Amino acid sequence: ADIPVIPDLEEVQEEDLAMQVAAPPSVQVNRVLAYRDLDEDLMKYAAFQTLDGEIDLKLLTKVLAPEHELQEDDVSWNWDHLFTEVSSELVTEWDLGLSERED
Repeated sequence: ADIPVIPDLEEVQEEDLAMQVAAPPSVQVNRVLAYRDLDEDLMKYAAFQTLDGEIDLKLLTKVLAPEHELQEDDVSWNWDHLFTEVSSELVTEWDLGLSERED
């Protein structure tokens, strides 16, 4: 009696599942801040100057790189070229390591 039974195709076709729709998930979307907004908030609010009220972050905030220094141009990668470049560097390092050991 506890053995599960696979339903026949005819039984499944009798059920009208086409009219049943799952409820969409409810997700709260928060606005993603830009670097510029984060920089302004960091300098404006004293709350960002300390962590847990104990760790002073002022020195860190003084040396953070500005956004324009972090932006990089998109560069497409060619797998063959990248593999050749990395393997060449590894062989060069390996050869240098062997020559240093011999000296």
